[in-house]
This record gives sequence, structure tokens and C-alpha cells, in this order.
Amino acid sequence: MLRIDGNHLTLEDFVAVTRHHEKAMIAKESIDKVHKANAYINSLVKEGNPVYGVNTGFGHLSELSINRCDTKKLQENLLLSHACGVGDVLDEESVRGMLLLRINALIKGYSGIRLNVIEKLLELLNKNCIPVVFSKGSLGASGDLAMLAHMALPVLGKGEVFVEGERRPAKEGLRAFNIEPISHLEAKEGLCLINGTQAMNSIGALALHDAMHLERLASASLSMSMEALGGIIDVFDDDIHQLRNHQGQIDVAKRMRHYLEGSTHVTRQGQDRIQDGYSLRCSPQVHGATLAALRHCKTILVSEMNAVTDNPLVFPDEDKVLSAGNFHGQPLALALDYLAIAVSELANISERRIERMVNDDLSNGLPSFLTEKPGLNSGFMIVQYSAASLVSENKVLAHPGSVDSIPSSANQEDHVSMGMTSARKAREIIANTQKVLAMELMCAAQALDLKDKGQLGKMSEVLYHEIRERVQEIETDTLMYPHIHRLEAWVMSDDIRAHLEKEEFHA
Repeated sequence: MLRIDGNHLTLEDFVAVTRHHEKAMIAKESIDKVHKANAYINSLVKEGNPVYGVNTGFGHLSELSINRCDTKKLQENLLLSHACGVGDVLDEESVRGMLLLRINALIKGYSGIRLNVIEKLLELLNKNCIPVVFSKGSLGASGDLAMLAHMALPVLGKGEVFVEGERRPAKEGLRAFNIEPISHLEAKEGLCLINGTQAMNSIGALALHDAMHLERLASASLSMSMEALGGIIDVFDDDIHQLRNHQGQIDVAKRMRHYLEGSTHVTRQGQDRIQDGYSLRCSPQVHGATLAALRHCKTILVSEMNAVTDNPLVFPDEDKVLSAGNFHGQPLALALDYLAIAVSELANISERRIERMVNDDLSNGLPSFLTEKPGLNSGFMIVQYSAASLVSENKVLAHPGSVDSIPSSANQEDHVSMGMTSARKAREIIANTQKVLAMELMCAAQALDLKDKGQLGKMSEVLYHEIRERVQEIETDTLMYPHIHRLEAWVMSDDIRAHLEKEEFHA
């Protein structure tokens, strides 16, 4: 069971809970902080002085005072009115991530919410009672209001939840999980539940985890293409990359030397030709830049996973409440746009390697479109078309969401991050890129079957046999899409992830 305290959640912890259903528990020291902040909020309510979100309206309505007798209704109204999500329903793991991240933020003790409300979120998470949350409707400031409102409604027995994959009214669904909703919200608690970046952070963290796998997979597919095309291995010489002094580039080149160890298919400079095209020769520079970008994005996303993004913030020890803007998603929006651009480049260069393999003017002796009887057979011609279409789509999706803004709440909230848009686009680019890499691997395996037999490098040997367990050599035209779809599923499987992570350790 994962112990969370608001400060030490890692990306690996996050994935263990969201994707692999590890249960979570709140650290005792965090429980004490939650009680202290809640007691302080209660004292403010008794004093009656205006405090944003406690006894005032929200956004443009913040100057309107709320009677003390209406403070509970104010918080429930907040959830009801802000649950304006539209579009497709978010996947289960993204909503599990939202629950975990919101709990982790609230237990830091700067929000003022009661412990039993946080524990109700934790019960939803640990029993896998997943709220129905829609994917669109967030401006990314004041956080992901609409998404988090949908996530929080079942705490009160409102909204919807999933029961065995079916959407049910929350009250009915909670009964199926033996969960009792809380009766009401106290002062500020509605705001505590929805003011934050946990939707974009959850989707972004899962996207980052998959992107880091794709970056390693891109090196693996590159190794296969190097062997298929008889690529010049000298381009991975460490002396070259030390002179550039970019750690990502240095690390990718080292990995490639490890992956290609023992290969008789790769060549040396001057053996068959002086140099290769950029998609081979410049691969450490391109892949390495993506690796560096993902490492940077990880620092941003993990910092946000352990951040306080509420408003207002309460500081019981200093006897102060401060209304500010920690809910603004700009740090995440920029990072997720960067991630999207970086991953799209993996697909870009991969598609160019596919083109080199299917084009007999570029393939260093391979038959046209990787078929022994071109003309009668189209072979892998349209595989390259499909890859090209995905790469072009990625170029559209890679346009930054963070450069946009639109005023809201009668111009009180006059600059927003669009971070949720950035998160969703990044995830779509990752899905496209995994397809392109699967196609490159499929082409490379076909190309190797058409070459004179030789010794494969250590990574290519493993990949080749894994591919051939799923897709056989294609000698005449056949239905291609089932083969592509099988490899697409395989490249994201736990087996290949574990193997690449193990090789990373040894490289």
C-alpha cells in the first residue's frame, strides 16, 4: 500500500496506483495538518470576516457576501454549477489519477477541508468506484473546474459513477460499492475539491510515462532499421557526442552502441558509403533532444503532483488566508506542449526511416516496397502512407495549446492556460507515435528477411523474434491492418516495457 504525505509522490508511484490499482493510505502527520487547517477555517467562519470562497461568491461574484446560514449550500451549489463537462468520458486511469492527486494536494494542510471528505475521495479510489468525468470544458485556470466538479459530485451522492463498466447514478453506484456519501459540505470544501490542476496533471503524467517508454522504443526500432539498411554505426561513437555536450544525445548514442552490439548487418564509415541520410546519421541528435525534453517535463509534472493548487490558501500558524493563483495551469501547459512536440519528432524521423526501407532508391539494395514481386504486389507501400498520415496529423496537434487564452468570469479571469487542451493533444500524439513505431518495426523485420542472413545486434535479435511471434514474413499481398494492430498493442505491452527498462539499466 502506498503511503502518501503530499510531498513525495513519484511518477512511478502515480502509475502504480492509477494503472496497476495499488491502494493508497494517508500518512499520520498529514492527518494532523488537515485537522489544524480545518479548525482554522472554522474559526474564520465564526468571526464572519469576508474570506474568498468561504463566505463570498466565486470569480466575478467574489465581492458578494454570503450569509453564514448559506455557506454549506454555497459549496454544494459550486459543484453543481461547475459540472459542465462535455465530450468523451475520461478513461478510468485518468480519473483515478485525478483522485490521487487531489487527495495528495489536500493532505498538505493548506486548504481547510475536513478529513472525512478527503477520506471519501480515498475510498472511491481504493474501491475503484470511478466518477464519470468528461474530457472537455476546462480552461486550465482556475484549474480544471469542470472536470474536478464531476469527480467530486459522487462524494455527495450526486453525478455518476462506473459500476462494472456501466454508467450509473452516483447513489445507486455507491451502494454497489458499499460506500456511504457524506451528508453535506462545510465552508470552503466545494472550492477545495475543484480548484486545482489535477485533471491536466493526471492525463499529462500518464502521457509522460508512455512517452518515456516510446523514447526507449524509438531507439529499439532505430536499431532494427539500422540493421535493415546497413546503417553506419560510427555515428554513435562517444567522441562525437561528448563534443556536443547534450546529455540526452550522449545517452541515446550509448544506448545504440549497446543495442547494436554484435551486429554484422551494420557497416563502418567508407565500407559501403561515406554517410547515411539524416534519419540514421542524425538519430542521436534528434532522439536525444526528445529524451532531454521528456526529462525536463518530468521535473515539472512531478513537482505539480506534490503541489498545493488550492485558492485561497490557509496558513494557520501565521493566522492568514491568501487568495492567489496557484491553480493556474501555465507550468503544465507549457511542459505538455513541449512533450507533445518532442514525441511528434520521434514519429517524424521514424516515418522517414520507413520511407528509406520501402523506397528502392534509398534502401541500399532492398526490393521495392519490401516485396520480391513488386507490381503484382504493393507490399509495404501503404504502410508508409499510413505512417505519413499520422505524422502529418501530429504536426497539426503539436500546435501549442498554451499560446491561447480566452477571458472568463466576466473578465475577472482574463488569462487562462488551456493546459487541459495541451494534455489531451499530447496523449493523442503519443497514440499516433506508437502506431508509427510499430510500423517501422514491422518494415524492418520484413527487410531483414529479405537480406542475406547475418548476426543481429542484441536488441534487434530480441525484437525480431518477438515480432515474428506475432507477424510472419509477408510474401504476397494480404490484409495488412491486423498485423499492424497486433504490433501496435505489443509495443505498449508490459513485456516490452520491462525488457527495455532492463536493457536501459545495463546500457
